[in-house]
Amino acid sequence: MADPSSYRPKPGQIPDSPGVYKFRDEHRRVIYVGKAKSLRQRLASYFQDLTNLHPRTRTMVTTAASVEWTVVSTEVEALQLEYSWIKEFDPRFNVKYRDDKSYPYLAVTMNEEFPRVQVMRGHKRKGVRYFGPYGHAWAIRDTVDLLLRVFPVRTCSAGVFKNAARTGRPCLLGYIGKCSAPCVGRVTAEEHRELAEEFSDFMAGRTGTYIRRLEQRMTDAAEEMEYERAARLRDDIEALKKAMEKNAVVLADATDADLMAVAEDELEAAVQIFHVRGGRVRGQRGWVTDKVEAVTTGDLVEHALQQLYGEETGDTVPKEVLVPALPDLVEPVQEWLAARRGSNVSLRIPQRGDKKALMETVQRNALQALALHKTKRASDLTTRSRALEEIAEALVLDSAPLRIECYDISHLQGDDVVASMVVFEDGLQRKGEYRRFQIKGFAGQDDVRSMHEVITRRFRRYLAEKERTGEWTDGESEGAGDGEHSFTEEDGRPKRFAYPPQLVVVDGGRPQVAAARRALDELGIDDIAVCGLAKRLEEVWLPHDDDPVVLPRSSEGLYLLQRVRDEAHRFAITYQRAKRAKRFKASPLDEVPGLGETRKQALIKHFGSVKKLRSATIDQICEIPGVGRKTAEAIAVALAQAAPAAPAVNTATGEIMEDEEPGTTPDSPEEPVSAGASYERRGQET
Repeated sequence: MADPSSYRPKPGQIPDSPGVYKFRDEHRRVIYVGKAKSLRQRLASYFQDLTNLHPRTRTMVTTAASVEWTVVSTEVEALQLEYSWIKEFDPRFNVKYRDDKSYPYLAVTMNEEFPRVQVMRGHKRKGVRYFGPYGHAWAIRDTVDLLLRVFPVRTCSAGVFKNAARTGRPCLLGYIGKCSAPCVGRVTAEEHRELAEEFSDFMAGRTGTYIRRLEQRMTDAAEEMEYERAARLRDDIEALKKAMEKNAVVLADATDADLMAVAEDELEAAVQIFHVRGGRVRGQRGWVTDKVEAVTTGDLVEHALQQLYGEETGDTVPKEVLVPALPDLVEPVQEWLAARRGSNVSLRIPQRGDKKALMETVQRNALQALALHKTKRASDLTTRSRALEEIAEALVLDSAPLRIECYDISHLQGDDVVASMVVFEDGLQRKGEYRRFQIKGFAGQDDVRSMHEVITRRFRRYLAEKERTGEWTDGESEGAGDGEHSFTEEDGRPKRFAYPPQLVVVDGGRPQVAAARRALDELGIDDIAVCGLAKRLEEVWLPHDDDPVVLPRSSEGLYLLQRVRDEAHRFAITYQRAKRAKRFKASPLDEVPGLGETRKQALIKHFGSVKKLRSATIDQICEIPGVGRKTAEAIAVALAQAAPAAPAVNTATGEIMEDEEPGTTPDSPEEPVSAGASYERRGQET
């Protein structure tokens, strides 16, 4: 525990102006980011008698080892910089909202030649129009199915679209009138884009225009006694009205607004947001957070606004945002929102009428979300805590291993040998800290030697980081000259090798465990526990023990170790397969200096294969546009030095495919193999 007075700035050093400040711990990690109208007043509040501080603030300042700040011109700039730093550094003591699910959106890909309507999740992409989020993907599909009668926009994938264009036959939706079939030229690209624009306008709330237009067309068709067309238009109108009824009118004045409610207790908070467009609820989402800092409801609202609109621009930021409490500094937040939208944004608390009634509904949803989250979390925390305690007891550890690292080796008959490192903290995956390694010290298959190399390389970096930050007290660090010191990061990002685990788990039995323990001993590290989990009987092996530790099959500790081991195996084999695919796609042309992908494709397209290119003369190679004589000579030398690859075999017919070589054409399979090799890959990949 650090004494805040040891790093307290001198009174005259802190400027009395707006700015953003960062607290760092002894490892130089950023643990808290804040903003202030006056840096001098705000920072002074942290360096007072610890008994006067909120418990969470007290924990933060005693964990920190230094503080630094950046002066800005306005409070709006401070808000923007604070948001950027929180996103970049992920500080542990800042409020961070977590989506309780990955919400689906209805997306229209206006960035494509033929826009497509589809369900999308995750980060938003440039040039795509989004509507939602929705609570369930089926709700989107039901709405789209109704609207395709009137707006027959493409919904198929790129592969289906290209196949239809190649064969000249549209898919089923094209035959039943729910797609305008641009793939076979029934409509032009401009006509299809106009359909997509109309679909987007309808989803954005401009519904009255299309309803009135269809009603007029229906009346005209009836007057002209075209009763079949009038009936189709009548059905289209009913479909549009049914789609509109799925979102009931909640605000009669057709308001565009977002309503935010917060439910909180001493430890956690839940935020619910209703997106209202054209007076109808078009989407809903929710977040939960741990209150790791002393925050008011206004602070929670401000953090939620940053997360909700930090990446948004234009109309996705509504004219009106209704909240349960205003941030301490309302004007900078409003200015920031207005800058994101491009016009004024009203941020206020609803006082009466329909908006206040709807806010009460949002508040009830927030309360229910918090209650549900606490129920799930209580069960989850109990299970994970029990698992960690069981592991600590079985392995005779001083305390529960809050950080576990697991290592696995993967190869294919000794080729493409790689290793993985996965990290679990408090029983949960930390995918941002996963690492993967190529085995460089030797060639061939030796899992024990590979494990020794990987553990050595990982913990050499840990010791080198300790030496760099001044934590190394012996004046030397064995093996620090690994030549891999580029991992040092001065900016406090959390993704690094600098933090040691309490437990190292290796995928394997006694030999692998002994290799890992020997690597740590050679580096002088004796405060990290090591164990191995053997696949055959799920036995836990410890260094220097002749017999394994057998955990009960119903043990939560064993289940957690299995999850860690299986995740390491998945991560390793994914990397190994990617390397293998890349190797099989390799071509002798890759060795020619200055020969880029475009000219390689031009050569293969002209000659048909590497085999035919190898037999070509230098003058024939020079005929390719962009290939000079010097490059042609280099190509000829590279192909002459490269041994011809073994012929590929069609495993179904036994036919030798003499005219192709692996990785030579864009249409060749990624991994052409002989009939005998296919069995070896299935059976001996580890």
